[in-house]
Amino acid sequence: MKLAGAAMLAGFGGIQVLRAQPVSAAGTPQPRLVVVILRGAMDGLSLVAPWGENAYYQSRSTIAIARPGEANGLLPLNKLFGLHPAAAPLMPYWDSKQLAFIHASGSPDPTRSHFDAQDYLESATPGRKSTPDGWLNRFSAVLAGPRSTAASQRLQALNLGPTMPRIFTGAAEVASLGTGSRALAKGSLDRPELAKAFAQLYAGDDRLSQVVREATATRGEIMDTLASDDPKADQGSLSLNGLSGDTGRLGRLMARDRRIRLAFIPVGGWDTHANQGGAQGQLSNRFSLLAQSLDALAKGLGEELNHTSILVMSEFGRTVRQNGTNGTDHGHGNVAWLMGGGVKGGQVLGAWPGLDTASLYESRDLAITTDFREIIAQVLEQRFRLGDKQLGQVLPGMDHRQRLALFA
Repeated sequence: MKLAGAAMLAGFGGIQVLRAQPVSAAGTPQPRLVVVILRGAMDGLSLVAPWGENAYYQSRSTIAIARPGEANGLLPLNKLFGLHPAAAPLMPYWDSKQLAFIHASGSPDPTRSHFDAQDYLESATPGRKSTPDGWLNRFSAVLAGPRSTAASQRLQALNLGPTMPRIFTGAAEVASLGTGSRALAKGSLDRPELAKAFAQLYAGDDRLSQVVREATATRGEIMDTLASDDPKADQGSLSLNGLSGDTGRLGRLMARDRRIRLAFIPVGGWDTHANQGGAQGQLSNRFSLLAQSLDALAKGLGEELNHTSILVMSEFGRTVRQNGTNGTDHGHGNVAWLMGGGVKGGQVLGAWPGLDTASLYESRDLAITTDFREIIAQVLEQRFRLGDKQLGQVLPGMDHRQRLALFA
């Protein structure tokens, strides 16, 4: 009976406690982290294109983006790189030094499997499938500390969407925020008589009853926090077409409740094997929606953006050379980026290996010069002040450290 009741609770209003750990005290600004994973292997060579290399245009005769200053050309970042014109909503953050790109980054594991590469990205243990938990869950546990309580942890970590992602799997508890236009719609448990009966059913001291009570409290707190939102701003779902509504809501929630320190946003739709397009087309449309969604998140955060790091990554990149269907196939190196507080922005960081044949990975892909874990480590070390022992807990087995000067 109680198991059925818990399942019912999970579906009401899109808010639930999945597993979680403590929250930091509200009120005082503290560092925060939002991780965005672009599932499907986003083509970083189109988003941040190396227009200064002739090999880029030779390898992509129909899908390369024109040089800055030409029709539908790239937005200039420096003498080598330009930003896809559809991602123009990101340029104000670049201009204000709140956005930096890390090119030729990714996982050192050679897999071209989406499933395996995403698993390694979210566990932060490339090549090792046996890791039981995700790195963001481990970080939540470290951030909470050993003396925290379930009640204090309740809103420390927040997942956008109803499905437990690999990155948040583990012992630390994680709250879930629903998506789409009905994410905050009232459900059956908002009726006083049913809420009272449900509370009586789960009034015991067993673990399930405690989880149900925490979930109910979490739902109530998030509903109260977002109660003043205009419903018209909440249209859409977690798909790219409605993502800006979800990210804007997340940003406003984090701005109003400083107990939320960590958040995760999964975004699908990046496996562009055919008809990828160049300055226009399906990939361009996705870049536009993604840029709008990140802009909505930043604007929702408001002044809290100064205390928040937004980290965007994808499991691997795409081939340098376009294929026979005007798309790209599974590659290796990619581009990651950081937005927000303290970022030493206005730069494309990382050692650029070049696109000449001798420099390519397996003679076909952008080589990796920055391990994605190095980026994570710098965020945790420089923004959250984690020491070596704590970093080892979040990123086990990582020996080598590389300084990228990501933060001022």
